[in-house]
Amino acid sequence: MIKDYPQNERPRERFILNGAQSLSNHELVAILLGTGTKEESVLQLANRLLAEFEGLRLLKDATLEELTAIKGIGRAKAIHLLAAVEIGRRLASHTHEDRYVIRSPEDGAKYLMNDMKYLSQEHFVCLYLNTKNQIFHRQTIFIGSLNASIVHPREVYREAVRRSAASIICAHNHPSGDASPSREDIEVTKRLVECGKMLGIDLLDHLIIGDNKFVSLKEKGYV
Repeated sequence: MIKDYPQNERPRERFILNGAQSLSNHELVAILLGTGTKEESVLQLANRLLAEFEGLRLLKDATLEELTAIKGIGRAKAIHLLAAVEIGRRLASHTHEDRYVIRSPEDGAKYLMNDMKYLSQEHFVCLYLNTKNQIFHRQTIFIGSLNASIVHPREVYREAVRRSAASIICAHNHPSGDASPSREDIEVTKRLVECGKMLGIDLLDHLIIGDNKFVSLKEKGYV
């Protein structure tokens, strides 16, 4: 049984300690299966499953009937496996062309407007872009009144560095609907621009979202 394995050899514990990339194929499959049978541990069951399908090569095309025909694989386990396979297939088919491209302040505002214009609190959001100005990640950095001491460049650029972003666009909403920049907005923007220069990650713009209107601090000359 899996409990008979040392802690540092159990798939879930190894996942937590070392990350998914450190696990073998049969360990990843074991996590999806969850449990073994009375006769064999989940790791043994995963090994037998992969042997049946010649590794991952044929598993990706397995059917529900083929999986449940294997002793120890019920419908629930089979569905977990097929769902994981389908997620992998969809990720593989996702192309960079599907990503939203920013060519102007209007593009950035259009991307964010519907989500941000009716928010009752200020949300400070960052868009992370690749070298083709395609958005590949979006993250809300904080929620609350904009303040230079709260919007620390460290929080803004940490994700950019981690994800190797070429540039970023920052945005926040004004719940009042008035998109006019405040002194704090301008101060925060200047700090972010300077930090971006030091890190080699351009701040392309800081957008203020109002009620169906926006202001680009780049167009205002602050970026």
